[in-house]
Amino acid sequence: MPLFSTPASSLLSGALLGLTAGLAPGPMLTLVLSHTLRYRIREGCKVALAPLLTDPPIICAAVVLSIHIRDMQPVLAGLSLLGALYLLYLGYETLQVTGDVLHPDQTNPQSLLKGVLTNYLNPHPYLFWFTVGAPLLSGADSHPLLRAAFFLSGFYICLVGAKMLVAWIAGSARFLVQGRIYAWTMRILGLALWGFALSLILQAWRLLEL
Repeated sequence: MPLFSTPASSLLSGALLGLTAGLAPGPMLTLVLSHTLRYRIREGCKVALAPLLTDPPIICAAVVLSIHIRDMQPVLAGLSLLGALYLLYLGYETLQVTGDVLHPDQTNPQSLLKGVLTNYLNPHPYLFWFTVGAPLLSGADSHPLLRAAFFLSGFYICLVGAKMLVAWIAGSARFLVQGRIYAWTMRILGLALWGFALSLILQAWRLLEL
């Protein structure tokens, strides 16, 4: 039976994939946590909304170009390197945070913009939509638009919802993270962003290997 045999199965498939992607460790989830702790829940939720802005053109490009472009490795390698540079900057910015968690940073967080840039420069959405998402969307045997709509609805409700839930949990527990604990938590998150930057550099190296 095809994966997209019914709208309900399309919705369930999208929900499971979205939940997995939403809770998977990565630059976006780390950014959600760091902005939640630094600026409170609302800013973490803004980061979580970024895929709703970045993914539509990626999905369209994946569906149209996946049948024409056979070698995406150089493109993905370039995105990995750009993403690594941006994550190094975000990690440095996070490492500079000091102060009391009960008095959040009053600077302009630009959370949504940072989330959009992080997602655009992260090769993982491209890999997912070019290798998994596009074949699923184009694999609907009948009523493809309806079933694609159910799949995308389930995917993004769970993807964004999972990240917002993480932001809410982290924000609700902010009173447990004060003083030195807060400073060290931000340092750990900053180092995590640097770790993801290193992984993107290694990924670019592997993609460019002959």
